[in-house]
Amino acid sequence: MKNKINLHKYLSKTLILVLILSSIFVVLNIYEYNTYKKNFNKKLDTIVNLITTKYNVDSNDIIEILNSKDSDNKDILKRYGIDIEKTDILNENKKINYIFISLNILFLLISFSLLLSIFIKYNRKKEQDIKEITNTLNNINKGNYELELDSLSEDELSILKMELYKTTIKLKEMALNSKEDKVNLKKSLEDISHQLKTPLTSILIILDNLIDDPDMEKEIREDFIRDIKLEASNINFLVQAILKLSRFDVNAIHFFKQETTIKELLDKSIRNVSTLCDLRNIKIEVKGNIDSKIKCDLMWQVEAITNILKNSIEHSYDNNKIEIKVDENKIYKSITIKDFGEGISNKDLKHIFERFYKGENSKNDSTGIGLSLAKTIINEDNGEIKVESRKDGTSFVIKYFL
Repeated sequence: MKNKINLHKYLSKTLILVLILSSIFVVLNIYEYNTYKKNFNKKLDTIVNLITTKYNVDSNDIIEILNSKDSDNKDILKRYGIDIEKTDILNENKKINYIFISLNILFLLISFSLLLSIFIKYNRKKEQDIKEITNTLNNINKGNYELELDSLSEDELSILKMELYKTTIKLKEMALNSKEDKVNLKKSLEDISHQLKTPLTSILIILDNLIDDPDMEKEIREDFIRDIKLEASNINFLVQAILKLSRFDVNAIHFFKQETTIKELLDKSIRNVSTLCDLRNIKIEVKGNIDSKIKCDLMWQVEAITNILKNSIEHSYDNNKIEIKVDENKIYKSITIKDFGEGISNKDLKHIFERFYKGENSKNDSTGIGLSLAKTIINEDNGEIKVESRKDGTSFVIKYFL
Protein backbone atom coordinates (compact mmCIF):
# COMPACT_ATOMS: atom_id res chain seq x y z
CA MET A 1 0.00 0.00 0.00
CA LYS A 2 2.82 2.40 0.90
CA ASN A 3 4.58 1.90 -2.40
CA LYS A 4 1.42 2.86 -4.31
CA ILE A 5 0.92 5.93 -2.13
CA ASN A 6 4.49 7.10 -2.65
CA LEU A 7 4.43 6.41 -6.38
CA HIS A 8 1.10 8.21 -6.70
CA LYS A 9 2.62 11.12 -4.78
CA TYR A 10 5.35 11.56 -7.39
CA LEU A 11 2.89 11.17 -10.25
CA SER A 12 0.50 13.63 -8.62
CA LYS A 13 3.27 16.18 -8.14
CA THR A 14 4.31 15.86 -11.77
CA LEU A 15 0.73 16.08 -13.04
CA ILE A 16 -0.08 19.12 -10.89
CA LEU A 17 3.10 20.83 -12.00
CA VAL A 18 2.34 20.13 -15.67
CA LEU A 19 -1.19 21.51 -15.26
CA ILE A 20 0.08 24.64 -13.50
CA LEU A 21 2.79 25.25 -16.11
CA SER A 22 0.35 24.63 -18.96
CA SER A 23 -2.13 27.07 -17.43
CA ILE A 24 0.58 29.70 -17.03
CA PHE A 25 1.69 29.16 -20.62
CA VAL A 26 -1.88 29.55 -21.92
CA VAL A 27 -2.43 32.70 -19.84
CA LEU A 28 0.88 34.11 -21.05
CA ASN A 29 -0.04 33.54 -24.70
CA ILE A 30 -3.50 35.03 -24.24
CA TYR A 31 -1.93 38.07 -22.60
CA GLU A 32 0.57 38.35 -25.46
CA TYR A 33 -2.20 38.15 -28.04
CA ASN A 34 -4.31 40.74 -26.22
CA THR A 35 -1.34 43.09 -25.97
CA TYR A 36 -0.70 42.83 -29.73
CA LYS A 37 -4.40 43.31 -30.41
CA LYS A 38 -4.67 46.31 -28.13
CA ASN A 39 -1.67 48.08 -29.66
CA PHE A 40 -2.76 47.34 -33.22
CA ASN A 41 -6.34 48.47 -32.59
CA LYS A 42 -5.11 51.74 -31.05
CA LYS A 43 -3.04 52.52 -34.13
CA LEU A 44 -5.87 51.52 -36.44
CA ASP A 45 -8.29 53.67 -34.49
CA THR A 46 -5.99 56.65 -34.84
CA ILE A 47 -5.63 56.10 -38.61
CA VAL A 48 -9.38 55.66 -39.16
CA ASN A 49 -10.14 58.75 -37.12
CA LEU A 50 -7.63 60.78 -39.12
CA ILE A 51 -8.96 59.56 -42.47
CA THR A 52 -12.63 60.15 -41.64
CA THR A 53 -11.94 63.54 -40.14
CA LYS A 54 -9.45 64.99 -42.59
CA TYR A 55 -10.43 63.36 -45.86
CA ASN A 56 -14.17 62.94 -45.37
CA VAL A 57 -14.10 59.21 -46.21
CA ASP A 58 -17.31 57.25 -45.77
CA SER A 59 -17.08 55.16 -42.60
CA ASN A 60 -19.04 52.32 -44.25
CA ASP A 61 -16.22 51.85 -46.75
CA ILE A 62 -13.72 51.52 -43.90
CA ILE A 63 -15.93 49.06 -42.05
CA GLU A 64 -16.38 47.03 -45.23
CA ILE A 65 -12.60 46.87 -45.68
CA LEU A 66 -12.04 45.82 -42.07
CA ASN A 67 -14.68 43.10 -42.24
CA SER A 68 -13.72 41.68 -45.62
CA LYS A 69 -11.72 38.46 -45.69
CA ASP A 70 -9.60 39.32 -48.72
CA SER A 71 -8.42 42.58 -50.17
CA ASP A 72 -6.39 43.61 -53.15
CA ASN A 73 -2.82 44.03 -52.07
CA LYS A 74 -1.47 47.15 -53.80
CA ASP A 75 1.89 46.96 -51.98
CA ILE A 76 1.57 50.66 -51.21
CA LEU A 77 3.63 50.30 -48.01
CA LYS A 78 6.61 49.06 -50.03
CA ARG A 79 7.00 52.63 -51.25
CA TYR A 80 7.85 53.49 -47.67
CA GLY A 81 10.25 50.53 -47.26
CA ILE A 82 7.76 48.33 -45.38
CA ASP A 83 7.22 44.68 -46.39
CA ILE A 84 3.97 43.51 -44.75
CA GLU A 85 5.09 39.85 -45.02
CA LYS A 86 8.32 40.35 -43.10
CA THR A 87 8.25 43.67 -41.30
CA ASP A 88 6.41 44.46 -38.10
CA ILE A 89 4.66 47.73 -38.84
CA LEU A 90 4.22 48.69 -35.20
CA ASN A 91 7.52 49.32 -33.41
CA GLU A 92 5.76 48.99 -30.07
CA ASN A 93 4.70 45.41 -30.93
CA LYS A 94 8.24 44.63 -31.98
CA LYS A 95 9.52 45.54 -28.52
CA ILE A 96 6.73 43.59 -26.86
CA ASN A 97 7.53 40.58 -29.06
CA TYR A 98 11.11 40.55 -27.79
CA ILE A 99 9.85 40.75 -24.23
CA PHE A 100 7.45 37.83 -24.71
CA ILE A 101 10.06 35.71 -26.48
CA SER A 102 12.34 36.22 -23.49
CA LEU A 103 9.49 35.38 -21.11
CA ASN A 104 8.65 32.23 -23.06
CA ILE A 105 12.27 31.08 -23.02
CA LEU A 106 12.49 31.79 -19.29
CA PHE A 107 9.22 29.96 -18.72
CA LEU A 108 10.42 26.90 -20.64
CA LEU A 109 13.69 26.88 -18.70
CA ILE A 110 11.86 27.08 -15.37
CA SER A 111 9.42 24.33 -16.44
CA PHE A 112 12.24 22.08 -17.57
CA SER A 113 14.14 22.72 -14.34
CA LEU A 114 11.12 21.88 -12.16
CA LEU A 115 10.34 18.68 -14.04
CA LEU A 116 14.02 17.74 -14.03
CA SER A 117 14.22 18.32 -10.27
CA ILE A 118 11.28 15.94 -9.68
CA PHE A 119 12.89 13.34 -11.95
CA ILE A 120 16.28 13.69 -10.21
CA LYS A 121 14.65 13.47 -6.78
CA TYR A 122 12.72 10.37 -7.80
CA ASN A 123 15.82 8.68 -9.24
CA ARG A 124 17.84 9.66 -6.19
CA LYS A 125 15.27 7.84 -4.06
CA LYS A 126 15.61 4.79 -6.30
CA GLU A 127 19.40 4.87 -6.03
CA GLN A 128 19.13 5.20 -2.26
CA ASP A 129 16.74 2.23 -2.13
CA ILE A 130 19.03 0.12 -4.31
CA LYS A 131 21.96 1.04 -2.10
CA GLU A 132 20.04 0.08 1.05
CA ILE A 133 18.92 -3.19 -0.56
CA THR A 134 22.54 -3.93 -1.47
CA ASN A 135 23.64 -3.19 2.10
CA THR A 136 20.85 -5.44 3.39
CA LEU A 137 22.04 -8.27 1.13
CA ASN A 138 25.57 -7.78 2.44
CA ASN A 139 24.27 -7.98 6.02
CA ILE A 140 22.33 -11.15 5.17
CA ASN A 141 25.50 -12.69 3.73
CA LYS A 142 27.21 -11.87 7.04
CA GLY A 143 24.44 -13.62 8.99
CA ASN A 144 22.48 -10.53 10.04
CA TYR A 145 18.85 -11.19 9.12
CA GLU A 146 17.33 -7.99 10.50
CA LEU A 147 15.54 -6.16 7.68
CA GLU A 148 13.73 -2.87 8.28
CA LEU A 149 11.41 -2.36 5.34
CA ASP A 150 9.92 0.78 6.86
CA SER A 151 13.24 2.55 6.44
CA LEU A 152 13.13 2.04 2.68
CA SER A 153 11.14 4.33 0.43
CA GLU A 154 8.31 2.62 -1.40
CA ASP A 155 8.25 2.74 -5.19
CA GLU A 156 8.40 0.28 -8.08
CA LEU A 157 11.21 -1.48 -6.23
CA SER A 158 8.68 -2.65 -3.65
CA ILE A 159 8.28 -6.03 -5.40
CA LEU A 160 12.01 -6.62 -5.08
CA LYS A 161 11.91 -5.50 -1.45
CA MET A 162 9.06 -7.82 -0.59
CA GLU A 163 10.76 -10.78 -2.27
CA LEU A 164 13.94 -9.88 -0.39
CA TYR A 165 11.92 -9.75 2.83
CA LYS A 166 10.43 -13.20 2.16
CA THR A 167 13.88 -14.60 1.38
CA THR A 168 15.29 -13.04 4.55
CA ILE A 169 12.54 -14.57 6.68
CA LYS A 170 13.18 -18.00 5.17
CA LEU A 171 16.93 -17.69 5.69
CA LYS A 172 16.39 -16.52 9.25
CA GLU A 173 14.07 -19.45 9.97
CA MET A 174 16.58 -21.86 8.43
CA ALA A 175 19.37 -20.40 10.56
CA LEU A 176 17.27 -20.59 13.73
CA ASN A 177 16.09 -24.10 12.91
CA SER A 178 19.63 -25.18 12.21
CA LYS A 179 20.76 -23.81 15.55
CA GLU A 180 17.78 -25.36 17.32
CA ASP A 181 18.37 -28.67 15.56
CA LYS A 182 21.95 -28.74 16.80
CA VAL A 183 20.79 -28.09 20.36
CA ASN A 184 18.07 -30.76 20.07
CA LEU A 185 20.52 -33.22 18.54
CA LYS A 186 22.98 -32.66 21.38
CA LYS A 187 20.22 -33.11 23.95
CA SER A 188 18.87 -36.20 22.19
CA LEU A 189 22.31 -37.79 22.03
CA GLU A 190 22.77 -37.12 25.74
CA ASP A 191 19.37 -38.63 26.51
CA ILE A 192 19.99 -41.66 24.28
CA SER A 193 23.38 -42.22 25.87
CA HIS A 194 21.81 -42.05 29.32
CA GLN A 195 18.97 -44.41 28.34
CA LEU A 196 21.33 -46.99 26.83
CA LYS A 197 23.87 -46.74 29.60
CA THR A 198 21.66 -48.30 32.30
CA PRO A 199 20.59 -51.53 30.51
CA LEU A 200 24.05 -52.01 28.98
CA THR A 201 25.67 -51.62 32.40
CA SER A 202 23.22 -54.12 33.83
CA ILE A 203 23.97 -56.63 31.05
CA LEU A 204 27.72 -56.24 31.54
CA ILE A 205 27.43 -56.81 35.28
CA ILE A 206 25.32 -59.93 34.79
CA LEU A 207 27.76 -61.27 32.18
CA ASP A 208 30.68 -60.65 34.53
CA ASN A 209 28.89 -62.67 37.20
CA LEU A 210 28.25 -65.52 34.77
CA ILE A 211 31.89 -65.53 33.63
CA ASP A 212 33.34 -65.27 37.12
CA ASP A 213 31.20 -68.12 38.48
CA PRO A 214 31.10 -71.02 35.97
CA ASP A 215 29.63 -73.29 38.66
CA MET A 216 26.68 -71.00 39.32
CA GLU A 217 23.43 -72.71 40.19
CA LYS A 218 21.21 -73.43 37.21
CA GLU A 219 18.23 -71.50 38.62
CA ILE A 220 20.30 -68.37 39.27
CA ARG A 221 21.93 -68.62 35.84
CA GLU A 222 18.52 -68.85 34.16
CA ASP A 223 17.32 -65.78 36.12
CA PHE A 224 20.41 -63.88 34.92
CA ILE A 225 19.76 -64.93 31.31
CA ARG A 226 16.15 -63.80 31.55
CA ASP A 227 17.36 -60.44 32.92
CA ILE A 228 19.76 -60.08 29.99
CA LYS A 229 16.95 -60.85 27.56
CA LEU A 230 14.70 -58.29 29.23
CA GLU A 231 17.40 -55.59 29.12
CA ALA A 232 18.16 -56.45 25.48
CA SER A 233 14.43 -56.16 24.67
CA ASN A 234 14.35 -52.74 26.35
CA ILE A 235 17.36 -51.63 24.30
CA ASN A 236 15.72 -52.92 21.12
CA PHE A 237 12.48 -51.09 21.91
CA LEU A 238 14.38 -47.91 22.72
CA VAL A 239 16.40 -48.00 19.51
CA GLN A 240 13.33 -48.74 17.37
CA ALA A 241 11.38 -45.93 19.03
CA ILE A 242 14.25 -43.47 18.57
CA LEU A 243 14.55 -44.41 14.91
CA LYS A 244 10.82 -43.84 14.41
CA LEU A 245 10.90 -40.48 16.18
CA SER A 246 13.94 -39.41 14.16
CA ARG A 247 12.02 -40.17 10.97
CA PHE A 248 9.24 -37.89 12.18
CA ASP A 249 11.79 -35.20 13.07
CA VAL A 250 13.09 -35.08 9.50
CA ASN A 251 9.61 -35.37 7.94
CA ALA A 252 10.46 -38.75 6.43
CA ILE A 253 7.14 -40.33 7.44
CA HIS A 254 4.30 -40.37 4.92
CA PHE A 255 0.94 -41.58 6.17
CA PHE A 256 -1.16 -43.83 3.97
CA LYS A 257 -4.66 -43.03 5.15
CA GLN A 258 -7.46 -45.45 4.63
CA GLU A 259 -10.89 -45.98 6.11
CA THR A 260 -10.85 -48.54 8.91
CA THR A 261 -13.06 -49.50 11.84
CA ILE A 262 -12.12 -48.65 15.39
CA LYS A 263 -12.65 -52.33 16.18
CA GLU A 264 -9.81 -53.34 13.84
CA LEU A 265 -7.55 -50.66 15.33
CA LEU A 266 -8.27 -51.76 18.91
CA ASP A 267 -8.06 -55.50 18.15
CA LYS A 268 -4.57 -55.18 16.71
CA SER A 269 -3.42 -52.94 19.56
CA ILE A 270 -4.85 -55.17 22.30
CA ARG A 271 -3.26 -58.20 20.68
CA ASN A 272 0.16 -56.52 20.96
CA VAL A 273 -0.20 -56.18 24.76
CA SER A 274 -2.02 -59.43 25.47
CA THR A 275 1.09 -61.08 26.94
CA LEU A 276 1.63 -58.17 29.35
CA CYS A 277 -2.01 -58.35 30.39
CA ASP A 278 -1.77 -62.09 31.04
CA LEU A 279 1.34 -61.70 33.18
CA ARG A 280 -0.45 -59.27 35.49
CA ASN A 281 -3.97 -60.62 35.10
CA ILE A 282 -5.32 -57.35 33.68
CA LYS A 283 -8.46 -57.38 31.56
CA ILE A 284 -9.27 -54.86 28.85
CA GLU A 285 -12.94 -53.93 28.48
CA VAL A 286 -14.17 -52.13 25.35
CA LYS A 287 -17.40 -50.09 25.26
CA GLY A 288 -19.14 -48.01 22.60
CA ASN A 289 -19.66 -48.24 18.87
CA ILE A 290 -16.46 -50.01 17.84
CA ASP A 291 -17.82 -50.50 14.33
CA SER A 292 -17.53 -46.76 13.77
CA LYS A 293 -15.04 -45.89 11.03
CA ILE A 294 -12.15 -43.43 10.95
CA LYS A 295 -9.68 -42.46 8.25
CA CYS A 296 -6.09 -42.93 9.37
CA ASP A 297 -2.84 -44.80 8.81
CA LEU A 298 -3.74 -48.06 10.56
CA MET A 299 -0.17 -49.31 11.10
CA TRP A 300 1.01 -46.13 12.82
CA GLN A 301 -2.16 -45.72 14.88
CA VAL A 302 -1.78 -49.30 16.15
CA GLU A 303 1.75 -48.29 17.21
CA ALA A 304 0.39 -45.26 19.09
CA ILE A 305 -2.49 -47.08 20.83
CA THR A 306 -0.17 -49.97 21.75
CA ASN A 307 2.26 -47.60 23.49
CA ILE A 308 -0.59 -45.97 25.41
CA LEU A 309 -1.93 -49.37 26.49
CA LYS A 310 1.56 -50.41 27.61
CA ASN A 311 1.78 -47.29 29.75
CA SER A 312 -1.66 -47.96 31.24
CA ILE A 313 -0.72 -51.57 32.04
CA GLU A 314 2.58 -50.41 33.57
CA HIS A 315 0.72 -48.09 35.98
CA SER A 316 -2.15 -50.47 36.78
CA TYR A 317 -2.41 -52.73 39.80
CA ASP A 318 -2.32 -56.50 39.30
CA ASN A 319 -5.63 -58.31 38.90
CA ASN A 320 -7.30 -55.13 37.67
CA LYS A 321 -8.77 -53.82 34.42
CA ILE A 322 -8.42 -51.16 31.71
CA GLU A 323 -11.49 -49.59 30.15
CA ILE A 324 -11.62 -48.42 26.53
CA LYS A 325 -14.60 -46.26 25.60
CA VAL A 326 -15.50 -45.18 22.06
CA ASP A 327 -17.54 -41.98 21.51
CA GLU A 328 -18.41 -39.91 18.46
CA ASN A 329 -20.05 -36.65 17.40
CA LYS A 330 -20.23 -34.51 14.27
CA ILE A 331 -16.71 -33.12 14.79
CA TYR A 332 -14.60 -36.07 15.92
CA LYS A 333 -14.53 -39.68 17.13
CA SER A 334 -12.74 -40.42 20.36
CA ILE A 335 -11.12 -43.35 22.14
CA THR A 336 -10.68 -43.05 25.92
CA ILE A 337 -8.23 -45.44 27.59
CA LYS A 338 -8.62 -45.48 31.37
CA ASP A 339 -6.60 -47.42 33.93
CA PHE A 340 -7.27 -47.76 37.66
CA GLY A 341 -3.73 -47.46 38.91
CA GLU A 342 -1.90 -45.06 41.21
CA GLY A 343 -2.39 -42.07 38.90
CA ILE A 344 0.09 -39.41 37.78
CA SER A 345 1.13 -36.49 39.97
CA ASN A 346 0.43 -32.94 38.80
CA LYS A 347 4.19 -32.41 38.66
CA ASP A 348 4.66 -35.24 36.17
CA LEU A 349 1.40 -34.73 34.27
CA LYS A 350 2.58 -31.68 32.31
CA HIS A 351 5.71 -33.53 31.18
CA ILE A 352 4.09 -36.88 30.39
CA PHE A 353 4.55 -36.55 26.60
CA GLU A 354 8.11 -35.20 26.70
CA ARG A 355 10.78 -37.40 25.14
CA PHE A 356 12.74 -39.53 27.66
CA TYR A 357 10.79 -38.12 30.60
CA LYS A 358 10.23 -40.60 33.42
CA GLY A 359 7.86 -39.74 36.25
CA GLU A 360 8.29 -40.59 39.90
CA ASN A 361 6.03 -43.68 39.55
CA SER A 362 7.73 -44.99 36.42
CA LYS A 363 9.06 -48.54 36.44
CA ASN A 364 12.78 -49.19 36.31
CA ASP A 365 12.57 -50.64 32.81
CA SER A 366 10.59 -47.67 31.46
CA THR A 367 12.29 -45.84 28.56
CA GLY A 368 10.25 -42.64 28.76
CA ILE A 369 9.75 -42.55 25.01
CA GLY A 370 6.57 -44.53 24.28
CA LEU A 371 4.06 -41.75 25.06
CA SER A 372 6.16 -39.18 23.19
CA LEU A 373 6.07 -41.39 20.10
CA ALA A 374 2.32 -41.98 20.51
CA LYS A 375 1.57 -38.25 20.71
CA THR A 376 3.75 -37.53 17.67
CA ILE A 377 1.97 -40.19 15.61
CA ILE A 378 -1.53 -39.06 16.61
CA ASN A 379 -0.83 -35.35 16.03
CA GLU A 380 0.80 -35.98 12.67
CA ASP A 381 -2.22 -38.07 11.59
CA ASN A 382 -4.69 -35.20 12.21
CA GLY A 383 -5.52 -36.29 15.73
CA GLU A 384 -5.24 -35.01 19.26
CA ILE A 385 -4.40 -36.64 22.59
CA LYS A 386 -4.94 -35.36 26.12
CA VAL A 387 -4.40 -36.91 29.52
CA GLU A 388 -6.35 -36.60 32.76
CA SER A 389 -5.26 -38.19 36.02
CA ARG A 390 -6.52 -38.59 39.57
CA LYS A 391 -5.50 -40.78 42.49
CA ASP A 392 -7.76 -43.57 41.28
CA GLY A 393 -6.36 -43.76 37.77
CA THR A 394 -5.41 -42.07 34.50
CA SER A 395 -7.38 -41.47 31.29
CA PHE A 396 -5.94 -40.86 27.82
CA VAL A 397 -8.44 -39.23 25.44
CA ILE A 398 -7.61 -39.61 21.74
CA LYS A 399 -9.66 -37.62 19.20
CA TYR A 400 -9.74 -38.31 15.46
CA PHE A 401 -11.20 -35.31 13.68
CA LEU A 402 -13.53 -35.91 10.77
